[in-house]
Amino acid sequence: MQIHPTCIPVHGDKQSKLTLMSESLRNDGRIWVPKKLEDAKKLQRGEIKGRDIPEEDRDYYLERRYPAFGNLVPRDVASRAAKERTDHGFGVNNTGLAVFLDFSEAIQRLGRDRVAERYGNLFDMYEEITDDNPYDTPMMIYPAIHYTMGGLWVDYELQTSVKGLFALGECNFSDHGANRLGASALMQGLSDGYFVIPYTMQNYLSDQITVPRFTTDLPEFEEAEKGVQAEIDRLMNSKYHDESVDSIHKRLYNILWNYVGMARNAEGLKKALEMLKQIRVEFNEHVRIPGSKEGLNVELDKAIHLRDFITMGELMAYDALHRNESCGGHFREESKTEEGEAKRDDENFMYVGCWKYQGSDDVAPELLKEPLNYEAIKVQTRNYKS
Repeated sequence: MQIHPTCIPVHGDKQSKLTLMSESLRNDGRIWVPKKLEDAKKLQRGEIKGRDIPEEDRDYYLERRYPAFGNLVPRDVASRAAKERTDHGFGVNNTGLAVFLDFSEAIQRLGRDRVAERYGNLFDMYEEITDDNPYDTPMMIYPAIHYTMGGLWVDYELQTSVKGLFALGECNFSDHGANRLGASALMQGLSDGYFVIPYTMQNYLSDQITVPRFTTDLPEFEEAEKGVQAEIDRLMNSKYHDESVDSIHKRLYNILWNYVGMARNAEGLKKALEMLKQIRVEFNEHVRIPGSKEGLNVELDKAIHLRDFITMGELMAYDALHRNESCGGHFREESKTEEGEAKRDDENFMYVGCWKYQGSDDVAPELLKEPLNYEAIKVQTRNYKS
């Protein structure tokens, strides 16, 4: 998962989504929590505001831990650092799951008008949601799930294992994941679309002109249609029919966030796999989809997506459990330095892990390995401390 560090924090357990604030805020905003645990407790109880804590009692932990990059460290590093502070009790809102993003220094240095020119629309959005004015009191942020990294296997012509099906941009695995940490993934879509596919898809299309047009009255089409209808009927007619799609989806989210999120370990991942299997059983037997399968049914659409999300969650847990190293956005607690930073294992994990579906959700996927051989660059661990 890619975790976005600059989101409006959760304020309870009734929210469906968290608002993502722009990463540009970290250009001038300084991230901190109180140095004193008692100050954090007062903030959590609403007894004081962030502006009430004097400068000498503030821990600008990213600047302290990563002096070379400070608040501009990559998303995964900033997110884990926020989690580490809140896990130790230094969270600054009622749930304890927030840190401050403070613009007081920028306002003093640049002036309020200049800060408003840069971030005014974001400040307005934040105030509209939280009823706090970021010009007067520090903004509160916390990491939230932003993106699923990894993608479909493709060959060097961007064709998947299904002949004739090409995957362009972020949905393929070629650089997907690496580009989510520092640069805009828009670049992959542009490069695939402008510079790759025009010269590769034509190789597939070149002999298609001799293939007669397919008609939809073939037995393969009939079989596929029957399979889809049977799956829809199964979802519409679960055994107990007593749980909403959203309630099951929420439990799925909590499993993935707690055990397959920012920091993972073998014990938690094994537990997640067991819980995900139970979630699948619960979904298959208990999901309630009101309305009819005919016409537009939003709940049916959500249920179909949720079925796929469960499969995707299991795949992520399998892959994270197998890869016993910390690299990129994947952080295993068993693989870290004495300072708590990511520790890679290039000797044993210098390959892309590609997982092959075995035709049933009850059967573990098969791991296929594609070695990584770098010739033009030197492979080295990221360092943001110096």
